[in-house]
Amino acid sequence: MIEARNITKRFGDFVAVRDVSLAVAPGEFLTLLGPSGCGKTTLLRVLAGFERPDEGAVLLEGKEITDLPPYRRNLNQVFQSYALFPHLSVEDNVAFGLKMRGTPAADRERRVHSALDGVALKGFEHRKPDQLSGGQRQRVALARALVCEPKVLLLDEPLSALDAKLRKAMQIELKQLQRRTGLSFVFVTHDQQEALTLSDRIAIMNAGRIEQMGTPEEIYRRPRTAFAADFIGQANLIVLRVEARAADLVRLRSAEGWSAKLPAGEVPAGANEITASARPENVRPGSGDAGAALTLAARVETRVFEGASDRLILVSTGGARLQAMVAAGSGPETGVEAEWYVPAGKLVALAR
Repeated sequence: MIEARNITKRFGDFVAVRDVSLAVAPGEFLTLLGPSGCGKTTLLRVLAGFERPDEGAVLLEGKEITDLPPYRRNLNQVFQSYALFPHLSVEDNVAFGLKMRGTPAADRERRVHSALDGVALKGFEHRKPDQLSGGQRQRVALARALVCEPKVLLLDEPLSALDAKLRKAMQIELKQLQRRTGLSFVFVTHDQQEALTLSDRIAIMNAGRIEQMGTPEEIYRRPRTAFAADFIGQANLIVLRVEARAADLVRLRSAEGWSAKLPAGEVPAGANEITASARPENVRPGSGDAGAALTLAARVETRVFEGASDRLILVSTGGARLQAMVAAGSGPETGVEAEWYVPAGKLVALAR
């Protein structure tokens, strides 16, 4: 539906986006995820036409639109600040784009009311923005963007100004809205949980580049780099040296003496050392079985209650730290040294 080809954008000597390519399928919810300054908003503005790339092209349904101004692209953007006109009613805010396009009054009224129904704001037509809650203002901004029937909706951290409870509720509403409309959404956020909740695919950005792209499950369970592993969820990053190679298995050991083994295909040929990732929920008490990917001994230094689970900080005799997640109240007590393991398939070798 929309495609970026080899996009590079510079601001003076600073390269905000570096040779980025991506394609968004019809009806897909793609999230650009990364820390502040990684280039995600700049890339969104290039797609929208508010920034012109120094290199590369933007295509919409296969046709290049790189040189078209924003108002001539069949795209709409929802901004972080909502950007509603404070002196206009909800109805007039939503109708503004249609008026600028010269849409006949009868058609305009029908489409505005349909858009407000779609975001559950029927009956709010005559209120002003300052008479609405944050969530309601966000829905007005969405209705205003949707009423013009864009091919793609671009959203720049639209939920960041909401409180935590309302933000979670709006995430569900936004995903349901996207499914109802069938539009392609390109969504920018720095919130990893938001990306996991909403997305069909996630593009993790770092220093102007796409670090990894895939489904939420792929990125969470099989991160390719240390940055991707650490940015999505919590990750234990463990440096392991190769001790022995066989046709189907590589045996490794950490500086703390932790023993590990991985399928030969997951460890690059010729590598003497790798970094591996293990999610805290996959660090389990016990010795495991013969198939365990990692075994170690560590003392429980800290236990943090997190509702249904406890987060444990483990410390080895050499001072290395790991995090583990166990059911609330279970596992070894604070101060106790115990055996721990990571099951086969849950230790992931990282590319870099």
